[in-house]
Amino acid sequence: MSRSTAHRTTLRHEFVRHVPEQLEDGVLYISVEFATAMHKCFCGCGLEVATPFAPTQWKLTFDGVSVSLRPSVGNWSYDCKSHYWIHRNRVVWGRQLSPSEIGRLRERERQEMELYYAKRRLDALSDGEPGP
Repeated sequence: MSRSTAHRTTLRHEFVRHVPEQLEDGVLYISVEFATAMHKCFCGCGLEVATPFAPTQWKLTFDGVSVSLRPSVGNWSYDCKSHYWIHRNRVVWGRQLSPSEIGRLRERERQEMELYYAKRRLDALSDGEPGP
């Protein structure tokens, strides 16, 4: 399925404690306390997208005026399959990936997460602390 021709290119951000029940189109809601951001998919499909902040997931940068989110957002489980980056309150659209590319990307992300947490466990053991 192709994304809507009305996909967004800009957004505004709001720092919130709790994400509202009804998300507004074009707004990236950021909860530092709960280490996550939420928004409606910027392709216009209306589905909600969560991007948790974690060492193996997304990282948010706030420059005092705008926000950026890395890595890209790939809504692979949604019909729209939209793919974009958030850079300085702009939505930068990526190309749609093939099912095999999505599979390889998911496998790489899974391996990166495994390696990260395995290293954390080893570091904790060498420090004499219980692992996560």
